[in-house]
Amino acid sequence: MEAPCQKIVWDVLPAIRAAIAVELVRCGVSQVEAARMLEIAPSAVSQYLSGKRGYRIEFENEVKRSIEQLARDLQDGKTVNLVQRTCDICHQLREGEEYQCGGSSSANNRCGS
Repeated sequence: MEAPCQKIVWDVLPAIRAAIAVELVRCGVSQVEAARMLEIAPSAVSQYLSGKRGYRIEFENEVKRSIEQLARDLQDGKTVNLVQRTCDICHQLREGEEYQCGGSSSANNRCGS
């Protein structure tokens, strides 16, 4: 039996980190700098970008906008509570109709509402 928190740790949090890393690099931030901003190893950013890690969920709508805003705030050098903002995105995702922790997301693993 998979507990809801397992789904978050194994799928949701890596997907959020991957989406933030992709957005940072898309906006011109180096992989090394993205890793520093996200407080993770550069190899993790590389794995996120190559789809080896954090690829199970694609975000849409409000969740995607929240991820993009967090990436912009990081890129702009704003003081960000990364843990709190990541938790806020996770809560926002779980409130969406298409994804419920402990259940399955839609067939193509697209999340958000």
